[in-house]
Amino acid sequence: MILELITAILWSISPFGESKVGIPYGIAQGVNSYLVFITCFLANLLVFPIMMYFLDNINKGLVRWRPYKKVALWVAKRAKTGTGDKIQRFGVLGLALFVMIPLPGTGVYAGSIASYLFRIERKKAFIANAIGIFFSSIIIWALTVSVKSM
Repeated sequence: MILELITAILWSISPFGESKVGIPYGIAQGVNSYLVFITCFLANLLVFPIMMYFLDNINKGLVRWRPYKKVALWVAKRAKTGTGDKIQRFGVLGLALFVMIPLPGTGVYAGSIASYLFRIERKKAFIANAIGIFFSSIIIWALTVSVKSM
């Protein structure tokens, strides 16, 4: 059970799944669904400060490297086009709604990049990302539990 929970946590901090994959994985492996929800949500929430540290410190050094810069600009452009109109129209609420959508490319990684690019105050950006992750995790958790009980 511990190994399965750790794997679910790792999925939840991974940019390839976040809690959208961690929660269903943990529940499918037989881990208590409430424990899975709490740990995967908290693990996914941990991504925001890690991303902010990366964007503030490491990103600035890596931008000097041409291949990285090319990818970083592509990601930034994609984040701005995916979230730009929502954030400009609804502000922090738009960011929370974007992160809340339980689809690939709309989680805390994209939300962190968008909040960095749009220079949203850190505290507000963290709250918006936390709200979005929470509701996204609830949606995924509820769907997974209901499908498993069928």
